[in-house]
Amino acid sequence: MNQVLEGKRAIVTGASRGIGRAICETLYAAGAEIIPVARASEAFDELIEACSDRCTPWAGDASSDSFLEFVREQERIDILVNNVGTNVPKPMVEITDDVLDRMLDLNVRTTYRISRECLRRMPEGGRVVHISSQMGHVGSPNRTVYCMTKHAIEGLTKSMAVELAPRGIRVNSVAPTFVETPMTKPMLDDPEFAKFVKRMIPLGHVASTKDIADAVLYLSGPSGKMITGHSLVVDGGWTAQ
Repeated sequence: MNQVLEGKRAIVTGASRGIGRAICETLYAAGAEIIPVARASEAFDELIEACSDRCTPWAGDASSDSFLEFVREQERIDILVNNVGTNVPKPMVEITDDVLDRMLDLNVRTTYRISRECLRRMPEGGRVVHISSQMGHVGSPNRTVYCMTKHAIEGLTKSMAVELAPRGIRVNSVAPTFVETPMTKPMLDDPEFAKFVKRMIPLGHVASTKDIADAVLYLSGPSGKMITGHSLVVDGGWTAQ
């Protein structure tokens, strides 16, 4: 892979597995020094070992004040990929306040706080990519909170893009369809749900983690130099219907 990100430092949250890990591996292969953020685990250790020559890991809770303190200690952050998030798919009447608060905190508040802190360490020409969802563009049963939080991220993306354009900082989102990851596998293992998903995707199959990572690389590198405030929807046509 061309070293289009050589010399760049990239923070990626939710980095140990699934989409986050694929993003780390792709940015690393493009020459970046990666700063993966995730709770300590065997999977996280494996990622660190694979990228050890250009890796400054942080193990812990990305929503914590201690992570923000770590960000303050960094000399420079060129790329931020906000990937951390969660979903609890249930009918609206079954969502408790605890679940509501947890999802709002992790999917929206944490993204905002991390972005705000990283911008203080981001030079002119920096890049921010929020991992959103196709659910930030449509509605779906049993996903009222998730859709609400991802629509919020799409609004944040546009507002940040306009505000930060004078600094040459580009802000975009990547909005995936369903991707088979440890978080989604239990849902996709349900034959009826899997049939529904494939019926909704005109291309007829879910996305891979590499599909998402490649979109992040495009928006983070020089090829996307005129793109800001945009949501790159990687959904196989779901939202085109």
